[in-house]
Amino acid sequence: MTSRPALSELTTFRIGGPIEHLIIASTELELIEAVRTADTAGTPVLLIGGGSNLLCSDDGFDGVVVAIRTRGVEVFEVGSSVRLTVAAGESWDALVSRAVGHGWAGIEALSGIPGLVGATPVQNVGAYGQDVSQVIREVRAWDRVASCLVTLSNADCEFGYRCSRFKREPNRFVVLEVVFELESGDRGSVEYSQLARQLDVSVGDELPLARIRDAVLTLRRDKGMVIDDHDTDTWSAGSFFTNPIVDAVRAATVPLDCPRYPSVEGTKLSAAWLIENAGIDRGFRVNAESGACVSTKHTLALTNAGHATAAEIRELADVIRRRVLEKFGIELVPEPQLAGF
Repeated sequence: MTSRPALSELTTFRIGGPIEHLIIASTELELIEAVRTADTAGTPVLLIGGGSNLLCSDDGFDGVVVAIRTRGVEVFEVGSSVRLTVAAGESWDALVSRAVGHGWAGIEALSGIPGLVGATPVQNVGAYGQDVSQVIREVRAWDRVASCLVTLSNADCEFGYRCSRFKREPNRFVVLEVVFELESGDRGSVEYSQLARQLDVSVGDELPLARIRDAVLTLRRDKGMVIDDHDTDTWSAGSFFTNPIVDAVRAATVPLDCPRYPSVEGTKLSAAWLIENAGIDRGFRVNAESGACVSTKHTLALTNAGHATAAEIRELADVIRRRVLEKFGIELVPEPQLAGF
């Protein structure tokens, strides 16, 4: 008897129960038809790209799971600008590597981030001083509500910190293609203090793109944020919590040694610092039997030590959130999408 596919096979957490119906969409038409058919029948749909921002239920998903595997990259150069039209199913880090190799600047600090291109506008993926909203020009998508193809401009995407219109309306749009505009030239600007320290330069200095990429990959590996099949400390969804943004009154109640950064929405605080100073250490587990633990490399990552269940990951996340709330009066917000719960 052939065993049913499981969500654990499609996610970086390697957690999740059986799939009732799996469709591998390798073309845009297959992707649209899979979603449209399910929507017409009133069947729940779970879209999975790289599975790097998902925590899936141990009970699986009772509906249609659509794995996005569309491919294609079109390059159009005009003067110093390079416009890339990229299918949702393309590997994000492979795209970054290609851009760096060709001397196209604008996404080099986003090296090593797992997942596929189609997820990047949803999360407004960002790291080390860059985020995709700075280089996305438009997104082609299938509008499940209007049942038609749409093209959304950068402004239409309503980007915010780790957020976008796609995330605010989670069951409306299926990202098909993303259009990026990068700059020709083999040098990029270092815009993040930790990255500058790693490179032994000052913020604002310009360096070869390859040096920036290598430094970012080193930083991410040191934090267990580069997927490694042989290292369970990397079996995670990356940063499980977003850095909280608070008003000036709340920020003033937090000790000054907590790293903080100005934001258009308020003051952004370090979630990792809050977690550590609420008494949660690296490697922390709720109990010795649990397969879920805080990464031994970085307190923002909750990991599957090899046999974790989704329930154990959620229990660990709840303990962390409660400790931070009790200590600092700040509620941490999980970043991964929950599926099948």
